[in-house]
Amino acid sequence: MNPTDGRASRHRFLWAGLIVLLTLAAFAPTLRGGFIWDDDVHVTNNPALRSPHGLARIWLEPGAVPQYYPLLHTLFWIEYHLWRLNPFGYHLVNVLLQALNGVLLWRVLARLKVPGAWIAAAIFAVHPMQVESVAWITEGKNLLSGAFYLSALLAYGRFSPWEAAPGPPNNPRRFYWLALALYLCALLSKTVACSLPAAILLLIWWKRGCVRRRDVLPLLPFFAAGAALGLTTAWIEKYHVGARGPEWSLTLADRMLIAGRALWFYAAKLVWPRDLMFIYPRWRIDAGDWHQWLFPAAAIAVIATLWTVRARAGRGPLVAVLFFAGTLAPALGFVDLYPMRYSFVADHFQYLAGIGLMALVAAGITTALRSPVRRGGITVALILFLGVLSWRHCGAFSSSETLWRDTLAKNPNGWMARDNLGLLLLDQGNIDEAIAQQVEALRINPGDAVTHDNLGTALVRAGRIQEAIEQYQQALQINPNAAATHDNLGHALARAGRIPEAISQYQQALQLNPDDAATRNNLGHALAQTGQLPEAIAQYQQALQINPDDAVTHNNLGNTLARANRLPEAISQFEQALQIKPDFAEAHYNLGNALAQTGGIQEAITQYEEAVRLRPNFAEAREQLARLRVAP
Repeated sequence: MNPTDGRASRHRFLWAGLIVLLTLAAFAPTLRGGFIWDDDVHVTNNPALRSPHGLARIWLEPGAVPQYYPLLHTLFWIEYHLWRLNPFGYHLVNVLLQALNGVLLWRVLARLKVPGAWIAAAIFAVHPMQVESVAWITEGKNLLSGAFYLSALLAYGRFSPWEAAPGPPNNPRRFYWLALALYLCALLSKTVACSLPAAILLLIWWKRGCVRRRDVLPLLPFFAAGAALGLTTAWIEKYHVGARGPEWSLTLADRMLIAGRALWFYAAKLVWPRDLMFIYPRWRIDAGDWHQWLFPAAAIAVIATLWTVRARAGRGPLVAVLFFAGTLAPALGFVDLYPMRYSFVADHFQYLAGIGLMALVAAGITTALRSPVRRGGITVALILFLGVLSWRHCGAFSSSETLWRDTLAKNPNGWMARDNLGLLLLDQGNIDEAIAQQVEALRINPGDAVTHDNLGTALVRAGRIQEAIEQYQQALQINPNAAATHDNLGHALARAGRIPEAISQYQQALQLNPDDAATRNNLGHALAQTGQLPEAIAQYQQALQINPDDAVTHNNLGNTLARANRLPEAISQFEQALQIKPDFAEAHYNLGNALAQTGGIQEAITQYEEAVRLRPNFAEAREQLARLRVAP
């Protein structure tokens, strides 16, 4: 080995290690954090993570998980089987992925001969706008997709060197297939990576001065894969996640205004990351207000100016800005995304796009400051400043409550944050405060069906059943196709003794969502209350076909079978409930009743004793136990 090569390798290792250390330091507070919003559907309450069968569903059944990002959910599946629901492991993986991405970005920019490549990578690694992607377990999708995206760029540069026309001597095909495989992995982690082939063409134009047919042809499979998976994500976002309704009824002019303003919003936050928050205020868009057209007009003017001066200033600044805008394109409002319900922007949307402006700033520092001492001093100060801001911002993500309270401190009119804080407080038993938060959320945004539904749930918990019914009815006036609200209204009507009306609501919910096992269980219970035992049994059985591991439904089916004098079948259901949930006191009691009726007195006594042990104040079980013990 050439000694010079050895020294260069050691230097690269040391600089890479420094990026890793800076990342670990900036995001260390996240390692003490817990699960927050949306982590429940992705991790903590995601049944697909629990078994090998779930892993197959992740890949083969779109809709089995919130979005069709099977590689991301495979990572979650692996993590779940390594450390279950200990959030430390998930946070550690996110921080390590961010460090890896910082190193990969450095190598990509170095291969492209970008001045200040290491500075740009360090800025990317510790910038406060990355906190949302790193500290939020759900947004591991950004980090994983980013790692494959940057790796694909490195591989493609080996297949088709950036500064030379491609040809047989310099384009080993194995790197082409490696780049394509890595790109597919990026798409299967998060489809925002679909911009990669366009970015490659942009880089080719920058380095070579033109784009030829032979540059485009190898990228056609990339474009096809990106389009296919991007359209799949858009469809799932609309029809599975729920990005449809009045909040998304925007004209083309509206979307142009959103895009123009969003570009300047992200650029400003990258340059001066002040008042970062989880939910930003949703802008009022008015195509009739000429002031709002200044944002897209100014964006177009910047691009036009950079194009005009490219001969003197070079193509680099234009490429950086086009990369920024093009990579942001999926999140600029032209595609309906669920977060547009409450905001048009979010920090995690710019995760890869920010690379363009970060590289431009780093190149500017390196070019303008010729003195290594001055350049080093500015770089150290900038990285430390950004790292400290990130370290402080991580605290907002330590728990769901800190997240929502931090958001409301910065955005008091954030009705979405108030609604979610209300749900959290309800889970904590702070019912009055939960109701107050949701009432305030409805004052700010009275037309939100979900908040009406959540307020109804809080009012049920408070025993204010009639008020809850009114909230559910208002929610259904806004969105009559909300199956969960029909189910909740059915529950409230059942609590009010209005069983026939409850049955009607459960049936409407099942017309909208036939595979909801919980609603079928509720309908079965209501039917049993009206004496419609065969119909109730049928609903419970269908519920168990959908979710065979629901102990409550097995118990309810057992009770109904017992009422129908089908005691052996009832005993079997109670036993299955107890296999799933051995500490289910009510199922022990019901099994005791069924055994006593079939003459299994000693076995019944054993079940009653277990019910009392599990629930010492279980009066009915104590009475039955006392009766059997004194019986001759």
